[in-house]
Amino acid sequence: MRTKVAVGVLVLGFTFYAVTIGWRGVLLMADGRPAAVALGLGVVLLPVLAAYAVWREISFGVGAERLAQELAARGALPVDDLPRRRSGRVDRVAADAAFERFRREAEATPDDWAVWFRLGTAYDAAGDRRRARAAVRHALALRPAEGSPSSGHTA
Repeated sequence: MRTKVAVGVLVLGFTFYAVTIGWRGVLLMADGRPAAVALGLGVVLLPVLAAYAVWREISFGVGAERLAQELAARGALPVDDLPRRRSGRVDRVAADAAFERFRREAEATPDDWAVWFRLGTAYDAAGDRRRARAAVRHALALRPAEGSPSSGHTA
């Protein structure tokens, strides 16, 4: 719950920033001089692009949480039982071994969103966040929409 509150506070702060800076861009464009208009367009474009990036990240987080909750309800969410170092980080050798198991599972059933989600958790445990996010995005793309005929499939 604290994470959701923190995200909400950050989104409110970003919204304030985007509106404030966007308004400055509008004022620059209203100036009419070519340099001011060009600068104003850039200033308006920046918060629009940032808002898109924020929306994508929040959508990804909400979707990933939904998939994790569904797998947890089925008892199919991987258990985080990997040994850890004193620093709290997962032991790399153990993470790599667990990763291989999930990778083979994904190769065997490439159309199963649950397998890709579990592969994403294995990538994350192995420290490869870029591939972890890619695997979870793939799971989200494979997951049938709610209410579709095959939405009860997999896991």
